[in-house]
Amino acid sequence: MEAIRQVPDIPRIFTAVAEWAACTLYIVMFNRRYNLLKQILISLAFLLGLSSWLMVSKKFPLAFWMPAMALAALMMFLYIFMSLKMKRRDAAYYTIRAFVLAEMMASLEWQLYVFFFYETGTRPFVEKFIFPIIIYAAILIIIYFVEKDRLPSDMELNISVKEFITAFITGIIIFGVSNISFVYSNTPFSVQYPMDVLYTRTLTDIGGFAILYTHYVICCQSRAWHEIAALKNVLQNQYVQYRMSRESINLINQKYHDLKHQINALRSMDDPDKKNEYLDQMENSIKTYEAQYKTGNVVLDTIFTSKALYCQKHSILFKCVVEGSLLDFVDVMDLSSIFGNALDNAIEYEKRIPDKEKRLVRVTVCRQKGFVLSKFENYYEGGELKMRDGLPETTKPDVAYHGYGLKSIKTTAEHYGGTATVNVANEWFILNVLLPLR
Repeated sequence: MEAIRQVPDIPRIFTAVAEWAACTLYIVMFNRRYNLLKQILISLAFLLGLSSWLMVSKKFPLAFWMPAMALAALMMFLYIFMSLKMKRRDAAYYTIRAFVLAEMMASLEWQLYVFFFYETGTRPFVEKFIFPIIIYAAILIIIYFVEKDRLPSDMELNISVKEFITAFITGIIIFGVSNISFVYSNTPFSVQYPMDVLYTRTLTDIGGFAILYTHYVICCQSRAWHEIAALKNVLQNQYVQYRMSRESINLINQKYHDLKHQINALRSMDDPDKKNEYLDQMENSIKTYEAQYKTGNVVLDTIFTSKALYCQKHSILFKCVVEGSLLDFVDVMDLSSIFGNALDNAIEYEKRIPDKEKRLVRVTVCRQKGFVLSKFENYYEGGELKMRDGLPETTKPDVAYHGYGLKSIKTTAEHYGGTATVNVANEWFILNVLLPLR
C-alpha cells in the first residue's frame, strides 16, 4: 500500500506541543499534587520528553507508527497522573480526552495554515510559529470555559470500567479514522485528494472530540444523579429513623407509666421491707427509659432520647446543652438529616475506641449573633484529617456508597444559607453547622 505523499503532514513538534498543552489544560482545572514551582518543572520535563520522542519516532518505519503514538499517549497519562491527585482510571479517561483534543488542535491548526500560508511558498516566523500558538491558545481557552462549570464538585469523576472502555474504544476509532488517509491511500476509508485528507482528518477529530465531550457530560450527570439519589436516601432514612424513634419512645413512655401504676399498687399492699426493696429495684431499673430530653424542640427531643439510649447501651457518654427552640424554622426532615447524620457519625466512631472511658459525644446549640450554631464534638484519635472539598474523606472501603452523611449535612446547611465546617483540635472531632436565624 502506497502512502500519500502529496499532503504535507503536521510537524511532529506541533503535535507534541498540542498533546502537552491538552494535558496541561486538565491539570490546570483539577487539584494539583505539587506546588507551582515543582509542577512547572514537571511540565517542562514532559514537554521536552514528548517533543524528543515524537521527533525521534519520525524516523521509524511505518509499522512502528502506532506503537510510537501509543507510547506518546502513555507519556501523556504519566504526565496527568503524576501531576494530579486523581485515581488511575480517571487519569486514563482524561488522557483519552486530552489525546483526541490534541489531535483536533493540531489538525485544525495545520489545515488553516495550509489553506492560508502553505500554498504561497512563504514560511515567515509569524506564520509558522506564532500562528499555531494563537490557534492552540484560542481552542484551549474555549474548552476551558466550556468544561470549567462541569467539573465534579469533589474533583473526582470515579469513572466506571464500562465508561472507560467505551471512551477508550471511541478514542481508538477516532484516531484511526482521522489518520488512515495520511498513512494508506488504498483502503475503503481513505480519500484520494490531498485537501480532502486534511478536511477528513479535521472534521473527524472535531466530531470525535464532540462525541467524547458528550460522553463526559453523560458521566457527570450520572454522578450528579447518583449523588442526589444518595442524599435523598440519607434524608429519607433519617426521617424514617426519627419516626420510628418517636413511636418507640412513646411505647417506652406508656410502659413506664404502666409500671409506675403497678408499683404504686404493690406499695399499698401489706408487705415486708424486702418487698419494698424489690420494688425499689424495679423502679430504678426503668429510670433509664425516663431519660427524656426537653430542649424546646420535639424533633430534637426525640432524636436525643433515642441516641442517648443507644449511647448508654454502648458505653458512650452523651452530653448536650441545647436551645431547641432556635431551630424551629428548620424543616423536620432537614433537622433529622443534620442531627441524625452528625450523631450517627460521631457514635459510630466512638464505638471503635477501645477505651470506653474516652467515648464521649457532646452537642451544643446556641445563638451566636444573628446565627444559630450547632456544634457536634466527639473524642478523636485518628490523627490528621484528609480533606477534600471542605469535608473529610471517608475511611470506609466502598467510597461510592459512603461519605454522603456529611455531604447531606453540608447541602442542607447551604439550603438555609448556612455553612458546615469540620476540623480536629486537641483530640476532638468538631462539626460546626451555622444557620442564619429566621
